Amino acid sequence: MMSIRQRREIRATEVSEDFPAQEENVKLENKLPSGCTSRRLWKILSLTIGGTIALCIGLLTSVYLATLHENDLWFSNIKEVEREISFRTECGLYYSYYKQMLQAPTLVQGFHGLIYDNKTESMKTINLLQRMNIYQEVFLSILYRVLPIQKYLEPVYFYIYTLFGLQAIYVTALYITSWLLSGTWLSGLLAAFWYVTNRIDTTRVEFTIPLRENWALPFFAIQIAAITYFLRPNLQPLSERLTLLAIFISTFLFSLTWQFNQFMMLMQALVLFTLDSLDMLPAVKATWLYGIQITSLLLVCILQFFNSMILGSLLISFNLSVFVARKLQKILNLKSDEHIFKFLKAKFGLGATRDFDANLYLCEEAFGLLPFNTFGRLSDTLLFYAYVFVLSITVTAAFVVAFHNLSDSTSQQSVGKMEKGTVNLKPETAYNLIHTILFGFLALSTMRMKYLWTSHMCVFASFGLCSPEIWELLLKSVHLYNPKRICIMRYSVPILILLYLCYKFWPGMMDELSELREFYDPDTVELMNWINSNTPRKAVFAGSMQLLAGVKLCTGRTLTNHPHYEDSSLRERTRAVYQIYAKRAPEEVHALLRSFGTDYVILEDSICYERRHHRGCRLRDLLDIANGHMMDGPGENDPDLKPADHPRFCEEIKRNLPPYVAHFTRVFQNKTFHVYKLSRNK
Repeated sequence: MMSIRQRREIRATEVSEDFPAQEENVKLENKLPSGCTSRRLWKILSLTIGGTIALCIGLLTSVYLATLHENDLWFSNIKEVEREISFRTECGLYYSYYKQMLQAPTLVQGFHGLIYDNKTESMKTINLLQRMNIYQEVFLSILYRVLPIQKYLEPVYFYIYTLFGLQAIYVTALYITSWLLSGTWLSGLLAAFWYVTNRIDTTRVEFTIPLRENWALPFFAIQIAAITYFLRPNLQPLSERLTLLAIFISTFLFSLTWQFNQFMMLMQALVLFTLDSLDMLPAVKATWLYGIQITSLLLVCILQFFNSMILGSLLISFNLSVFVARKLQKILNLKSDEHIFKFLKAKFGLGATRDFDANLYLCEEAFGLLPFNTFGRLSDTLLFYAYVFVLSITVTAAFVVAFHNLSDSTSQQSVGKMEKGTVNLKPETAYNLIHTILFGFLALSTMRMKYLWTSHMCVFASFGLCSPEIWELLLKSVHLYNPKRICIMRYSVPILILLYLCYKFWPGMMDELSELREFYDPDTVELMNWINSNTPRKAVFAGSMQLLAGVKLCTGRTLTNHPHYEDSSLRERTRAVYQIYAKRAPEEVHALLRSFGTDYVILEDSICYERRHHRGCRLRDLLDIANGHMMDGPGENDPDLKPADHPRFCEEIKRNLPPYVAHFTRVFQNKTFHVYKLSRNK
């Protein structure tokens, strides 16, 4: 029997894992010990089967993704330089530190090279362990040195297999979360199937292996699973302590491996605060989770040499404010926290701006709105339809519960009248509901964050279809409630969907696995080989952030700038270096580049003559606007923009005119890249 109860009554009237048991059934079970024994054996058998399937489906997903990566690049057959080039943009930068640690004569020297690095940013010594989240590369390099695997496994394979292994953990964690919510491992199996069949929208690990999110999201999924279990009432003390330990370890590892951890956990803290304020979550458990978040972040702050980005994070400010508010028995007024809204405005670009850095993000598809065709793909697997179905029912239930929890109807008589006509929402269900809603809004506003939402969408939709509570609410609303019907619906619907997924997507997956391609980027390979053979090892290179990450990995040369953009001085550097694509005089560009110690500059035709973005979002347009110059090509310009006094540098330098030749000498050229050596004259 489902009922609405105040939080103080939850422990006394807890529902079972499968569906709310009636008092008569409980009494009957107490009188039949043989039935209890059978039930216990069945539970053990179910746990064994479900656990085995969880491990198998996780491993199969890992192998599937690794095979796609191999088939797409022919990774086992291409040269080492090609393997490294395949780690595009910031992926190559992160992997370069793993390579650097392995090449160091000793671990101590390797650590010293990371703490006192003078090759990532020219003319500066920076602490990479403070600036970036690269402890995972350090840990892997130590493991590779210690384990007796050097003869059997190349360093690059040890690295990528670790990441694909984490995907097995990721899928297993999603499986377990859905199982915990619904009470049956069938929902976990459906969640895993949906994750795989919606691979385009749930992960990008097979082509961006070293990205920080691919390290962090498996630990985030473990944390959500542990929180889901922790929020269950009536846990044994030992189980509660072990679960808290799991939450702490997973939160710590999540925080350590991704620079955006604080923003994700801020949203998680908002979830906890919302539920706590609506009396839908035990206050003591919410306090424990706040404390774990702060402790984990502070430990990461210490390991990152008191990183100022962490110390000034909104998460710490918010959680400390919640603690103070709870002590004063007040409800925190979010509207007074103007700094949160300033963050949201900067993050989501509310309002027009000419700021180069803001526009650089705004013009990238990954930071735009979630494309509408995403929902079409999710609908093809029936995931989106199931998600909306479950979400609508749970949101309705949440509104009812929240309304009654905040009302003054606390008399026993009123509660007794409501027991048969209203609903109850478990704390763990309420947590996952608010979690999926908030992360859904984040994904809708920023496409890059969709992977946080779509994976949880698989969990939430599969839970709802296998949940007795969801089907009970639905059947009662249409006056068709019957315990047998609940049992039929919660098992038949997911089984039918699983059969549909196998029928529709299995042939396509097999074709995908049999399709063989090969990595091919001869121009970049030629560039890297030329740099290795024709430039001093201490030479300093300038160019685009994405390309320079590859230069660092493949050649070990010193850079002027790089893609890890979370530093204000680096952003200023990048703006200065990018003047090579603006309308500036050659002597001005030369002076800017030499101020960073640049010896060589690499110009890319794909940027100079870019057509991928529309007018106003091309890199050269962003530079023109930031410099107050009119943009090229047909179209409108803001009235205050003026014609530039000089032609575009990246175009004009190719004409070998005297003002350019006096400062720059072309030393390498192919179809894509032009390398110029800077003169040292002032």
